[in-house]
Amino acid sequence: MMLYVDGLCFSYKRAEVLSDIGLKLRRGKILAVVGPNGAGKTTLLRCIAGIAKPEKGSIRIDERDIFGMKRTGLARRIGYVPQSAPSKFPVTVFETILMGRRPYISWRPSANDLEVVADLLRSMGLVDIALRYFDQLSGGQKQKVLLAKAFAQETDYLLLDEPTGTLDLRHQMEVMEMISSMAKEKGVAAILAMHDLNLTSRFADAVLMLNNGRMFCTGEPHQVMTRENIMSVYGVETEINTSNGCPYFLPIRPVRDQGVDSRE
Repeated sequence: MMLYVDGLCFSYKRAEVLSDIGLKLRRGKILAVVGPNGAGKTTLLRCIAGIAKPEKGSIRIDERDIFGMKRTGLARRIGYVPQSAPSKFPVTVFETILMGRRPYISWRPSANDLEVVADLLRSMGLVDIALRYFDQLSGGQKQKVLLAKAFAQETDYLLLDEPTGTLDLRHQMEVMEMISSMAKEKGVAAILAMHDLNLTSRFADAVLMLNNGRMFCTGEPHQVMTRENIMSVYGVETEINTSNGCPYFLPIRPVRDQGVDSRE
């Protein structure tokens, strides 16, 4: 099973945000989409999730266009976790995660639905807050609950917009290891919009680097995240070291005249 994005173009009120984006992703793999603010990362994920409809191009799972699918059918194939959640969400953590089972629930939750949620509460360390209201949680706790909700959806593809952005170092590693485990053990493919290049290098199978809404380059982490590419796209001079075959990045200084449009 393969996800295809071909010739994708998208504009907001005549302002071009994405131009001629193409990618393909097989189940069980993690693709990180990187680039500066305004590069189009969030918009790309929203298009693949079926939330925003592109002006041109196609998004297909195998040979089936996602915009021809029913909403329930699409929800069983693609799960999406945005950067932030509504500030008011008057339901418990358990109920929030259970919402991820909606594509499978016809009338009331089954024993299997409840077991899926219980397993996620245990595996993600959320048992102690299971009965707390979502809107009473910290930003990091909310992010983990939304991720658990996406896992409960049991889709073929997960789209995660900055999944570690509000988490401390320990929880960043825990969340990325969970995503990696889902990919390897259950064959889930994940597309992550990322700012942290070191986490990207550590966990991604492939990287798509965007700049000003266009594909700058794509490939394996060590091929994409070079000193020259980071200088060109981010306008930052870096020092790059390697550990266990993964490049790691230390920013040294910004370079002048490397401004990036903010359009996202």
